[in-house]
Amino acid sequence: MTRASKLRRPLSQSRDRCLALPPQTLALWREAIKGPLSEGISRAQGHPPFSREFTAHLPGAVRTSQALNQPGRRPRQGTDSTASQRLSHSLPCATIVRVPTMETTSGPSGTIALYDLDLSSLEELLDSWDEPSYRAEQVWEWLYVHLVDAFDGMTNLPKGLRQKLARHATLDILDVVDSARTSDLRTRKDLLQLADGQTIEAVLMRYETRRTACLSTQVGCAMGCPFCATGQMGLRRDLTSGEIVGQALHFARCLQARGERLTNVVLMGMGEPLANYDNTLAAIRRLNHSAGFRLGQRHITLSTVGLVPQIHQLGTENLQITLAVSLHAATDALRDQLVPVNRRYGLDALFEACTAYAEQTGRRISFEWALIEGLNDTPEQANALADRLHSTMPGGLVHVNLIPLNPSGGYPEASATSEAIEAFSAILDRRSVPYTIRVRRGAAIQAGCGQLRQRHQSS
Repeated sequence: MTRASKLRRPLSQSRDRCLALPPQTLALWREAIKGPLSEGISRAQGHPPFSREFTAHLPGAVRTSQALNQPGRRPRQGTDSTASQRLSHSLPCATIVRVPTMETTSGPSGTIALYDLDLSSLEELLDSWDEPSYRAEQVWEWLYVHLVDAFDGMTNLPKGLRQKLARHATLDILDVVDSARTSDLRTRKDLLQLADGQTIEAVLMRYETRRTACLSTQVGCAMGCPFCATGQMGLRRDLTSGEIVGQALHFARCLQARGERLTNVVLMGMGEPLANYDNTLAAIRRLNHSAGFRLGQRHITLSTVGLVPQIHQLGTENLQITLAVSLHAATDALRDQLVPVNRRYGLDALFEACTAYAEQTGRRISFEWALIEGLNDTPEQANALADRLHSTMPGGLVHVNLIPLNPSGGYPEASATSEAIEAFSAILDRRSVPYTIRVRRGAAIQAGCGQLRQRHQSS
């Protein structure tokens, strides 16, 4: 049986109900539902050693949605990719804990999440419905150019196709359950609810010439950085590519209503993007697609704590995105405390990977440095940073972002003082290290990663 004929089986008679996807995707879904989907990740006190058991439970979930009484927003089942299986080494500072099991839909309500499909998968789906080949391009344009939020809005599609999409597919429009804005209205942070009830954060920042969205890639995070509110909550699950893209589309619709356009995306929200590798890259390629959203690769920044194997792999992907590394310390002893993954991938290995990435792509790497009073705001750390950058990074393809710490309730330390920041930056000046002191755009509204979700859950 050919792949197309498999997809043409009547949905009502198919064991893989409503999953008209390529066979490899079906295989991943079948494998996922056999696995321990009730497992979740939480950071452990005391930072236990790595374990393959932890890695085995990193991926995924099969998602179901709440019944939403709007066309194209029907309950559906989906699958996270096997991104975590590509994380061949265990991660630190986490342990397995139970979270509620997600049930799969098995009845007529099972639907296809369209935002999880790339264009070729969408073409295969509509071909399996005996639709003309150009219909997929029309649907794609409605999704990513016109930004419709319901199938009824796809006015150049036949009514029968719109009805069929509404029955068998879903547009998962993320619901805003909490929001905060700065007094000047230039920064907005939304807490968005996913189909399974989990919540994630996304931030929109307005600059003079840019409109930047900060997106999440996971529900929670397993990296365990103590100063990060998301790290304090542990990992619940990966986001699908559609859930990542959906955050960008959420803000794009808001801007569209004002006659504006989203110009930049930074993957710096909840989660570690490279621990959800496949879905993150799929989202990047979808946002960059020339027939769709058309966001330039150089307008996309991916932030990582430093997963060395994935940085090496990212350098081979033929992308021109900006890589940002959450560095925060220039000595292994201090970075072990602030960024626990450093116990697995130390600074020598990290900078070797960064050097390779810069050489492969020709792209400058940003190093993020959250300035914490009395810890990493010292002259010793500034000089150690300059030494490290001058000795390892090629051709000046480096930039340091100095960011005053956004305090969170679970971390007792304070942001560095203005005097310490000035002294730190003066050393970088003398040592010819390019840097920017970032303005804390969202401190007043708890726009640091995970803070709004933390506040919402405690209220």
